[in-house]
Amino acid sequence: MRVTLYQPQKGKQQKITFVDTGISAGFPSPAEDFTQKKLSLDDKLIQNKEATFYARVQGVSMINAGLDDGDLLVIDRSIPPKNNHIAVCYLNNEFTVKRLAIENKKVTLIPENEDYEKIEISEGSELIIWGIVTYVIKKV
Repeated sequence: MRVTLYQPQKGKQQKITFVDTGISAGFPSPAEDFTQKKLSLDDKLIQNKEATFYARVQGVSMINAGLDDGDLLVIDRSIPPKNNHIAVCYLNNEFTVKRLAIENKKVTLIPENEDYEKIEISEGSELIIWGIVTYVIKKV
């Protein structure tokens, strides 16, 4: 098997080779022919390019939702926020990522780590739900 890493060139979108067969997580399967296609993660992960952004997670308040420090988030600003979405919020001049609890026009930001307190949005708080997290990209 030959592995090739592509270095992106500034200003050019690179397509990455995609092997269109299952990758066994158990015992390796016998050698077989496989199909290679070109794959753009943007094409697979982004529905609305003009409204989608990437941002890195800082901190551990969402680790039980699978968002670890340093992960790359795909954030879509065109998705209407709903109860239970994971959202990037701008709260009192700071960005944070939390799970939304929306009930009877009351919004609470819920961390996914028992060491952190939920944030109940009170009268006078400035909250902007900046975008909805659609994917998380991890480095292993």
